[in-house]
Amino acid sequence: MGFESLIRSSPYLELLGPLYSSRRGKNLVLGFYAQEKHCNARGLVHGGVFSSVADVALGYSAALSGKEPVPMVTASLNVDYAGSAKLGDWIEVHTDVQHVGRRMAYANAYFSVDDRRIVRASAVFSVTSADSSKKSD
Repeated sequence: MGFESLIRSSPYLELLGPLYSSRRGKNLVLGFYAQEKHCNARGLVHGGVFSSVADVALGYSAALSGKEPVPMVTASLNVDYAGSAKLGDWIEVHTDVQHVGRRMAYANAYFSVDDRRIVRASAVFSVTSADSSKKSD
């Protein structure tokens, strides 16, 4: 398996997780067990969970794909649901970074349970400067 606890976190990820990560070459793989808190009334993982995890997996993978971390924010996220996951399933998210440029970054993610692909996601990120979060007076 080769997964470790995801190093980076936030209050939102604490609610969503625990999430696990593994490096496969230059790409990041995230994994998590479907818990009751992830499921809808029918016992299936809610689409919003997939969307949130996709944003995290794609963003981290793109931002950390080079020699130095690149600050970026999500500009567009598309999620296509082709299957489902249920309580207790181990879900893996394999990422594929297409390009990280000076202004934009592009990446894809594929969610699977066992060998069954259940979700595909793609994102575009806007590369920001390290100072962009600071407001000027």
